[in-house]
Amino acid sequence: MISFYFIPIIVLLSYAFMQHEYVQIIPRFTWENFSQIINNPGYRNTLFRTIYIATIVTGINALLAFPVAYFIALYAGKNKQLLTLLILLPLWSSYLVRVFAWRIILGYNGVLNSFLISIGILAEPSSLFLYNQFSMVVTLCYVWLPFMILPLVTALERLPRNLLEASADLGANPWYTFRKVTFPLVLPGLLAGGISVFSLTVGDYITASLVGGAGDILVGNIVASQFGVADNWSLGAAFALVILLLLFGLMTILSRQGVLENL
Repeated sequence: MISFYFIPIIVLLSYAFMQHEYVQIIPRFTWENFSQIINNPGYRNTLFRTIYIATIVTGINALLAFPVAYFIALYAGKNKQLLTLLILLPLWSSYLVRVFAWRIILGYNGVLNSFLISIGILAEPSSLFLYNQFSMVVTLCYVWLPFMILPLVTALERLPRNLLEASADLGANPWYTFRKVTFPLVLPGLLAGGISVFSLTVGDYITASLVGGAGDILVGNIVASQFGVADNWSLGAAFALVILLLLFGLMTILSRQGVLENL
């Protein structure tokens, strides 16, 4: 871990405090890279947009994953392994294949446009479904959904059934039992899935490039362009450090809710 993880990360992040002139990195301490992130409106907007999209994707996945995980953990019975396998199955395929699949579905001549035309909602294909935040959110929700479902399944499987029976015996209806018993006990699993989806979305740049359109839509696109096209490793490392600090701060807050035990 020290040799192959921590040392490379430290070396990478150290560039964030070095000066960049033309195509050279000067090993001289500076806060200039972080000043650019704060003072440049484009960089600030990209940072806020990334957090906003990551929050939206996390929230949607939580709403989609909870009923699925609830059914698998409590009602699937002998089909539990099969359903879990079906959830894991997309992860066995290439990430790029899954993203390109949604590009085909949402494209001008894609499945969605064809379906809407066939039922009479659209008279001709529309370009509104691709290369925007909508297509990016839909694709990210699909790609990261298993990372939300699996921690929830684990948390629900640990749920003591006698507590649910006791709540029913005391006269509580199912909705009250869910709010007062089930949800508080599985909240660490929900938060564990949430931090996984949030961190994966914040660090993504391929989905934004393929279905989100041109430009630096997410912070990941800026990091990729600074390390690649612009050859400004200092600014790219500064953005990476900002994201890491954001995620570590979030992890520190959520660790008090028992999130780390459910990751």
